[in-house]
Amino acid sequence: MLPRLFIDQRLSAAETLALPSGPARHVQVLRLQPGSALILFDGNGGEWQAEVVTMGRSDVTVRLIAHHAVERELPLQVTLALGMPANERMDTLVEKATELGVAAIQPLMCERAVLRLAGERADKKVAHWQAVALAACEQSGRTRVPHIEPVRSLPQWLQGLPQAARDGRWILSLHDAAPLAATAAPGEALVCLSGPEGGLTPAEEAAALTAGFMPVSLGARVLRADTAPLALLAHLGLRG
Repeated sequence: MLPRLFIDQRLSAAETLALPSGPARHVQVLRLQPGSALILFDGNGGEWQAEVVTMGRSDVTVRLIAHHAVERELPLQVTLALGMPANERMDTLVEKATELGVAAIQPLMCERAVLRLAGERADKKVAHWQAVALAACEQSGRTRVPHIEPVRSLPQWLQGLPQAARDGRWILSLHDAAPLAATAAPGEALVCLSGPEGGLTPAEEAAALTAGFMPVSLGARVLRADTAPLALLAHLGLRG
């Protein structure tokens, strides 16, 4: 499998470019040589066949050869709004959700959430999760990088949603919820709300229902906070 690297600039045909420091270090670690083939993508869809032209101690230049208009996305854009799980579980969730095709992730602070973030610490975590998503795109073959939104509280996020919903809105729930297998997915976009460890409180669920979210169930078993949204994405990917 050829190395795949994300380049944070618009790529164009017949271009020779110096790789930014991060991708250049990656090429050097892999010990690629002039003439070695690799794949580049810029997040705007499709990917580029390329080859290494020159290798220096700290600089690498590559030549773009051909663009391939491949699409490996889900048939609908899925935003996961998540009560953040603690420790390293959020890292794993971001990585696996990216592999499964999520379009965006909204980290949320809920009443029962263990992880509490604000200010500079929250900004650093979001930047870290964005890097995790980028690496997962390089590994999985995706050509579009999901966006990690700034950390918000659940009430703040719900209040900012448009009143007239232009997308489907689901909440993963254990209470009076329709089975996921029998629920028709929206045609173009879906926002799915999933709670933290301990779940959403009754008041939080009620606020989500008021904001137009429909409760859906993943079955009789209670899944962990970092398992439930991944099960949803896998279901949507398989039936799409």
